[in-house]
Amino acid sequence: MYFLSGIIDFFTSINGIFYVLAYLVGGIPFGLLYGKYLGGVDIRKVGSGSIGATNVLRALKQSNPKLAKKVAILTMLSDALKGALVIGIAKLVGLSYEAQWMLAFLSVLGHCFSLFLKLEGGKGVATTVGVIAVFLPIEAVLGLIVWFLVGRFLKISSLASLLGLLVGIASSFILHPEIPHISTHTPLVLIAVIVIYKHIPNIVRLIQKKEEKVI
Repeated sequence: MYFLSGIIDFFTSINGIFYVLAYLVGGIPFGLLYGKYLGGVDIRKVGSGSIGATNVLRALKQSNPKLAKKVAILTMLSDALKGALVIGIAKLVGLSYEAQWMLAFLSVLGHCFSLFLKLEGGKGVATTVGVIAVFLPIEAVLGLIVWFLVGRFLKISSLASLLGLLVGIASSFILHPEIPHISTHTPLVLIAVIVIYKHIPNIVRLIQKKEEKVI
């Protein structure tokens, strides 16, 4: 009885409400929605089946290249902002920095394992950039630069994403040996583990030199 009461108290507390909100908002499959309603395509049945911007681009490119780029960019921005928005609201209402970092983690978790998609989801890269930019903008920019350069010259989205992630996370240990206000890199490492886990099939294809390029 006390256990049940404790659970109810937690999920009705301001922190608990925001934790649920971060996971659910993080799980909104913008790529799937945009692909279906703007492009008329179920992107889960095309290419990698991912709900991320890269697969949106692949899915719509054959029928409408101009629309494909616009929808892919819209997907990327939406996925990046959905986590950052919840954290921004949490800041306004005064949640602790520890709670805000938990929101960052749950946003990425929600995107990668969405309740709306039976715990399936995207790779989490854009959402990761969005939430990290709230706390560590320099690291986020460094990761984006690497992502852009690798993507631009090698045309391999997964490699660009992974290298951008690793540079962003690794640079945080140099630029911020102790993360401001929480003094630990644990949330960053946990987020990186999730994103890398979701990229395991891509990593296998990269090793086998079978990963497709985005042309």
